[in-house]
Amino acid sequence: MEASSKLTVIVDYEKCCGAGQCVMVAPKVFDQRDDGIVILLDAEPPAEQHAAVREAVAVCPGAAIRLSESA
Repeated sequence: MEASSKLTVIVDYEKCCGAGQCVMVAPKVFDQRDDGIVILLDAEPPAEQHAAVREAVAVCPGAAIRLSESA
């Protein structure tokens, strides 16, 4: 991915099961509420966070996170 590409993180809060995998993988982008549900800290993370965000999407057991990319 080019550094100029924009990555947008989209969370489906209804699908979030509170496992916290996203927080462990990308703590600058995700956090959790007291009940475990994800909090999106940065919907358009900088390029240096893109790899971590992609990993968070891959490890999310509830498939609650998806990405949108644009140039």
